[in-house]
Amino acid sequence: MRARVFMSLAALGLAVSGCATVAPPAPERTVTEGAGPVPEPVPDHDWFFNIDGDTAHMAYGLAESDDLRLGMNCRRASGRLELATVAENGAAAEIHVESGGETERFPARSEPSEVHDGVFLVADARTTEPVFQRFRRVGWIAQWRDGRRDAYAPHPESAANIERFFAFCG
Repeated sequence: MRARVFMSLAALGLAVSGCATVAPPAPERTVTEGAGPVPEPVPDHDWFFNIDGDTAHMAYGLAESDDLRLGMNCRRASGRLELATVAENGAAAEIHVESGGETERFPARSEPSEVHDGVFLVADARTTEPVFQRFRRVGWIAQWRDGRRDAYAPHPESAANIERFFAFCG
């Protein structure tokens, strides 16, 4: 069931850049001391944002594809997030994210993937977690998998969607 929700997130988030009714301030593009340099956007990959009624979706990946690296969705003003990512079979059942020196590991449910070789990992989190508050300020987040760190930075035209998403979620 959750895999279907995740697929909806991928389809909505990556196929449509969406428009929002929440007007945010421009995100700050700085990093705290000792947290490393600001990652550069990856060509062809970006953050995609969509609002569907009382649910917001934000996904990082390749437009108009099933190449989803990290997805988030929430209900309006809930203060809660559902994180989702694709992982290899046998991967640890956790989603490990970092932003600007803050890091957190979220226990995840592992579900068979109907699209990829491997599994979907789905985890619950609060928008108030320090890693997400830092993501709002610095404008990028990284995911750790199998000892590899992949940073997800927006392109300038989509950077404001990060704050729009969190403002919607509460």
